[in-house]
Amino acid sequence: MVKKTRRRYEIRKPELDAQLEALLLRTAEELGEPSDFELAREILVSAIKMAGEGTGRGELKLVNRALKELRHAFRVFQPYAQIRKVALFGSARTAETHPAWKQAYDFAESICKHGWMVITGAGDGIMGAAQGGAGRERSFGVNIRLPFEQLANETIRGDTKLIKFRYFFTRKLMFVKEAHAVVLFPGGFGTHDEGFEALTLIQTGKSEILPVVFIDQPGGSYWRDWLEYVRSHLADQHYIDPDDLNLLKVTDDVDEAAAEVLRFYSNYHSSRYVRDKLVLRVQRPPEPELMQRLNDEFASIVESGTIEAGGPLEEEGGDAPGLARIMLRFNRRDNGKLRRMIDVINEAKADEEAPASPHEIVEEELEEDEPYDWEDRIGDEPSSR
Repeated sequence: MVKKTRRRYEIRKPELDAQLEALLLRTAEELGEPSDFELAREILVSAIKMAGEGTGRGELKLVNRALKELRHAFRVFQPYAQIRKVALFGSARTAETHPAWKQAYDFAESICKHGWMVITGAGDGIMGAAQGGAGRERSFGVNIRLPFEQLANETIRGDTKLIKFRYFFTRKLMFVKEAHAVVLFPGGFGTHDEGFEALTLIQTGKSEILPVVFIDQPGGSYWRDWLEYVRSHLADQHYIDPDDLNLLKVTDDVDEAAAEVLRFYSNYHSSRYVRDKLVLRVQRPPEPELMQRLNDEFASIVESGTIEAGGPLEEEGGDAPGLARIMLRFNRRDNGKLRRMIDVINEAKADEEAPASPHEIVEEELEEDEPYDWEDRIGDEPSSR
């Protein structure tokens, strides 16, 4: 099969394309070179194409507002990119007298003593408890504009790290992008939505693997009952792989929950796809005995070849240069088993924790890069869009 080539993503009006290129060059002279000139150009091309294709005013308003929200959120989080953060969810209706409120306060206080920061929806209840425990300095609030319930809590109110979103999807994107762990206390539809979304993104490889912990009140069964449902109705009936249960933990002990989060980064640091290999960054160079164990126990998740040790790759762009690498051609299916492999890697704890790296939403390069445009495909027919 002959591989089809792609035209450059352009307006396809030579004069306009030239003017756009000139504008970007002038912008680079005045404001500084963008981190990726070509991607910045494609964003502008998309905007111009939508305006010229009769896209409705409502759709244009949605794209415009979403882009503005994301730009602002990126700017707020950027100075804290090397600090690990936990996204914490739970009901805004939980009273201060409820045991779960105290647990949320204690968990946030505990994790922040280890240098972490806390992200919540900025409301009251569990969110207010967590930000009270974390303190204003170590809190982010990603608030959603609702006609009820979602006024910012007093800890984060008025802080520069409070972001008010119009759309749930832009808000959820920032939780996914910035969190290095997800912790959930009892809550309603929104809490379950966030928990299942985190698990879905990890299970499907659209997000890096990270710890997802569900915390019950002491002696409570809210999440234990939920886990039993997941096990008996999802895993046992083959709607998920039984190994997918490795992607989460349920406990009613705040100290155990904090230990689960911290243990995940005791050696493992982060991951990226480079060409066809999954590259795990680790803080302690792996011993030959560890590599042998990984190859013995986790050969089933390797598409071809073996699990290998190495150093930074040129394609990583200088990210995390001081860390060792463990590389494999991962089959991109068995993320539950991959989580178990990371647990084995973490048995060899590092002496000192390295600063965090920002997450990428989609780690691997897809065969066809976005934006997908039928007109950009030479020889393709738009017959079945």
